[in-house]
Order: sequence, then C-alpha cells, then structure tokens
Amino acid sequence: MPGHFEPLPGGGAAVALDDVEISIIRSLAVQLLELIGPGPGADTSDDPLAELFAEGPSEPPADPVLRRLFPDAYTDPEQAPASPADAEERRAHSAEFRRFTENDLRAGKRESALTVIRTLDALAPVDDDGAVLELSPQESRQWLGALNDLRLAIGARLEITDEDDTDLLYRLPEEDPRKPMVLAYLWLGGLQETLVTTLMP
Repeated sequence: MPGHFEPLPGGGAAVALDDVEISIIRSLAVQLLELIGPGPGADTSDDPLAELFAEGPSEPPADPVLRRLFPDAYTDPEQAPASPADAEERRAHSAEFRRFTENDLRAGKRESALTVIRTLDALAPVDDDGAVLELSPQESRQWLGALNDLRLAIGARLEITDEDDTDLLYRLPEEDPRKPMVLAYLWLGGLQETLVTTLMP
C-alpha cells in the first residue's frame, strides 16, 4: 500500500502516507483553495438563492494556472479560426459558456480540495511515520478530481503542454530549482494513476 492506492472492500480506496507526504498534499490543497478563491457573493449576500443566479466571469482568467483549470470551451489551440468572424464567434460562445458554468466548476473544485484537507486532518497516526488514509467512494472521486487539479496547476507553473515535456522532466539536473516541483508533479501523477485503477469497475 505505501505510495499507491488500493481498493477497500465495498468501494473506496486506501493509501499509506507518511508525515511528509501528508504535509505536502495538504499544503498544495490549501494553495489550490486560495488560488480558486471563495466564490462570487461569498461575503456579499445572505440570500442562499443569490449564488444560484449569480453569473460568472465572461473573460478567461489572467493567471495561467487558472486558465488551465478553467479553459475556454470553444477555443482549440491546435486549430486556427477560419476567419476573424469565426474567431469572434468562438470568443462569444466561450464567454457565454464561462458565464454560466465557471461558478459551478469553481465550487466543485473547492469542494474536492476541501475534502482532501478534511480527510487528511481526520487521520489518526498509526505510528511515528504516518497513517493509512481510507476514503469512501465519494471521497475517492473527490480526491481524484483534486489530484488532477493539483497536477494541472503544477504543470501550468512548469509550462508542461504535452507528453514530451513530461519526458524532459525526468532528465532535469538535481540543481535545477524546478526539481522539487517536478518531483511533486510526478509523485501526484503516480497517486492519481493508482487511484484511477482502484476506482475502475
């Protein structure tokens, strides 16, 4: 079990994590929460229905990590628009889609990151080296979403755009300042892969 998820009877998944691993994942999840933000209307309305009807932003975020987490729905970077009119139409469709979906997407990503933090905070140490994290099926799916978001965020910071970039990461020299972030990216990828396998029927 160390370093990878395994299935639990009746669904869900379990993984053994040491104290350093717990600290790293929790810290990254907190940073992700701070980056995503509290959501629209969080401090300005006491009406629970107000957020249901709140419109999201229509423009892509300025931060490259947020652009990776909340990409344009109608923009394909590999396919150039056929004409300026086509480009304008894509921008209009993307803005409309973002306006009505981004708030919900942000809420879902916040909830997944919060699940990671809550489940880690509830861990009872089994010895001096760490603990075994046991997740319900629902928590496992939220962990999977959060691990994916964390890898997307780190990948954006590392400017990883395709699989060839990932191959180059393995060959970075030890003195490269990006090395700790690269190791976290690769380690989270391993966790994500084993969690996916665990959840497959």
